[in-house]
Amino acid sequence: MPEPPAGPDLTKGVDVAAIRDGGMLLGHVADEPVLIARQGDELFAIGAVCSHYSGPLHEGLLAGDTVRCPWHHACFSLRTGQPLRPPALNPVSCWVVERRGERVVVSGKKELPRVPEVAADIAAVLIVGGGAAGEVAAETLRREGYRGRITLVTGEPQGPVDRPNLSKDYLAGNAPEEWIPLRGNDFYREHEIELLTGVPVNEIPPGERTALLADGRALRWDRLLLAPGAEPVQLTIPGGDLPQVHYLRSLADSRAIIAAATRAKRAVVLGASFIGLEVAASLRSRGLEVRVVAPGRRPLERVMGEAMGDWVRSIHEEHGVAFHLGTTAQRIAPAGVELASGELLPADLIVAGIGVRPATGLAQRAEIAVDEGIIADEYLETSRPGIFAAGDAVRWPDPRTGGRIRVEHWVVAERQGQVAARNMLGRAERFDAVPFFWSQHYDAAIAYVGYAPAWDQVDVRGSLAARDATVIYRRAGQVLAVATVFRDGVSLAAEAAMERGDAAALERILAG
Repeated sequence: MPEPPAGPDLTKGVDVAAIRDGGMLLGHVADEPVLIARQGDELFAIGAVCSHYSGPLHEGLLAGDTVRCPWHHACFSLRTGQPLRPPALNPVSCWVVERRGERVVVSGKKELPRVPEVAADIAAVLIVGGGAAGEVAAETLRREGYRGRITLVTGEPQGPVDRPNLSKDYLAGNAPEEWIPLRGNDFYREHEIELLTGVPVNEIPPGERTALLADGRALRWDRLLLAPGAEPVQLTIPGGDLPQVHYLRSLADSRAIIAAATRAKRAVVLGASFIGLEVAASLRSRGLEVRVVAPGRRPLERVMGEAMGDWVRSIHEEHGVAFHLGTTAQRIAPAGVELASGELLPADLIVAGIGVRPATGLAQRAEIAVDEGIIADEYLETSRPGIFAAGDAVRWPDPRTGGRIRVEHWVVAERQGQVAARNMLGRAERFDAVPFFWSQHYDAAIAYVGYAPAWDQVDVRGSLAARDATVIYRRAGQVLAVATVFRDGVSLAAEAAMERGDAAALERILAG
């Protein structure tokens, strides 16, 4: 028997007093979960399930006339149900709310507002790169009312995919491949977005507004977005090119690892990065013996510190992963991985997750400023007017640290694609989003907001062992970043306080 819908039947109404000012109430209309929110005298009703990964919006954060999802920090308009901020791409339903005396009643659904055509002096937008940034940029242009030509070009054989899933549920065998494309081909046709796959852009000639494709075509553009992403660092040790060695960046890479895992019994993962550890967890879920080799003293120590690194290691060891830390691979042999100590780790599947580098070659050939990434200003425009950049390859001025940063996270890339698209239309919107990412390790999830490349103090509040903790990274007393484990409300509130630049509110949130 299906479970009955939660909360009251909102078509029969609820007392106004049941919804406090600044609060939310979960109810339903027929079998559809609906969220009622109140801000002063205004009442709103939208679908209560996030359109990204079905997170419970009633457990999220109300901020003005928006609600933020507790799982991955998507943001929706309470007035329209529209997704205002990735990772959600689809709207949720929006409902008519009526106040009848001291009762609040939800009736029919509202129609989605029609997007008026935007006046723009640009006829053609070219997006180079089929990752998160490029996909969201294309959608944002249409959502903002741009009706000119949009061409999305990627060297990969398929359109944009849900890249985080490639190392998580899809690799573990818990998600079917039909979940992986961000959009189907029908979506691109319906929104008149020309998708060119399997054909990289070779050159963007300086002084010209054309791009030359590998197949000889030349595409004219008025605005161009560079979103080339990053490329895995390749092994340079002997045997690094043997067929049992794999990298993970694309859907084809994930497919190849899955195929190899069906024949393998023992795997070695080189690198204790987030992607390396997620691969280790996925391969354990498939029943393989897994060993992780890394030069550091503990996993993720450089990114998340000692306490979090030890806790993550303990989770993986509970699931049977063996670690070989403080060492490196010096040779790949047909029988396995030879360590610097001379020890041989038998393996029939090897995955290298030893880092990535920003893909800057095309930008350099186009005479765009590059320095450890593609240099962009606060509007994400590069040194060549009319060319913008977004995603893993871009370095931009961060208002919180005062310097340029480059962040290799999915949600950051999507939000940059959104802002770059608006700025290609002349919006002059600064990119000042607080970086956010999440990482899944078996049934434990980490949410991280902020940016802390270095710190001098780490505070752990709660208990990592009990999977109920907040980890605070400070430098000179200032909170730079906050990692949480099963404290979604703290993560959301901390992100909002960082956005406002409200250090006092942030301290109160973290002290609570």
